[in-house]
Amino acid sequence: MRPPLVLAIDGGNSKTDLALVRENGEALALVRGPMSSPHHLGIDGCFSVLGDLLGRALADAGLPARKNGRGPAAEVAQLSLAGVDFPSEEREVTDAASKRRLASKIFVGNDTLALLRAGTECGWGVAVVCGAGINCVGVAPDGRQARFPALGWITGDWGGGDDVGPEAVSAAARSEDGRGEKTTLEQAVPAYFGFGTPTELAEAFHRKLVSERRTVELAPVVFSEARRDRVAAGIVDRLAEEIVVMIRVTLERLGMTEAPMEVVLGGGLLQAGDARLIGGIESGLAEVAPAATAHVTSSPPVVGAALLGLDELEAPADAQARARSELGDAFRRMDGVGLGSRASASRSGRSG
Repeated sequence: MRPPLVLAIDGGNSKTDLALVRENGEALALVRGPMSSPHHLGIDGCFSVLGDLLGRALADAGLPARKNGRGPAAEVAQLSLAGVDFPSEEREVTDAASKRRLASKIFVGNDTLALLRAGTECGWGVAVVCGAGINCVGVAPDGRQARFPALGWITGDWGGGDDVGPEAVSAAARSEDGRGEKTTLEQAVPAYFGFGTPTELAEAFHRKLVSERRTVELAPVVFSEARRDRVAAGIVDRLAEEIVVMIRVTLERLGMTEAPMEVVLGGGLLQAGDARLIGGIESGLAEVAPAATAHVTSSPPVVGAALLGLDELEAPADAQARARSELGDAFRRMDGVGLGSRASASRSGRSG
């Protein structure tokens, strides 16, 4: 009889990581593909991406391919997906995964939950994701959750590259024409795209010579300029304040503002490790939750998805540690050969 298998998925707005892990923590495969968010692709589009990745992972693991989708691929599937923000969406994805028989037991949740599990051993605390967008989740020791819809400006959100980038473009334009404070962003922002002035960049956006979506790339420019420019520093400080506000409200909802707990920080903007941003979060957190401690996690969310699946199998601590170690190694190898690549985790029986 085949040992129980966990199918772990971290499906984001830019990429998807899928892993196969045995109950003993042995990482059989880790593959990467394009975005799989059902919010952007729809249910069928989401599962088309996941189906292709699962086929690759089974092949890499030396396991038989599923024939016409028959038979569950694993005992437990943990789908941690961006864009699954409401209970109704969780039910829709769960139903779709069940119809496709991905696993005997299927669990669906937002990707912030995977980040929280990846960054903690206890599985509870607060997690903040700040990449293209921003989101936050809190889980109490008794399992109670506090979450945000995190749909952008329509739900009151500000933060992530989708907001920091346009803010920098606007500040650069206002610096050039005199409506705003002078800032080095006036030179740095257009220069990033190969233009001399904010007006030239604005025309390129207007004429669709440059996609406005690319403003998400400007966060590192803002971080760099914030070391010497007050306007850029103000954008970074606002981001830190927004993150602290989300953490505060989450803890207030859970009644845990005085409790010692971990706050896990993840996503591209936070994992960049900008000193001003992280320092602002830490100082703000000390005021609203003095017993809490914040740290940027080094474990990718797919590790958290795998650990959540192992939790459901009641896997022992050494199996969890092995999965964390082997998936972490496989993830680093995969990142070392590029985002469009795929990699297989070792099946050599290494222990964590």
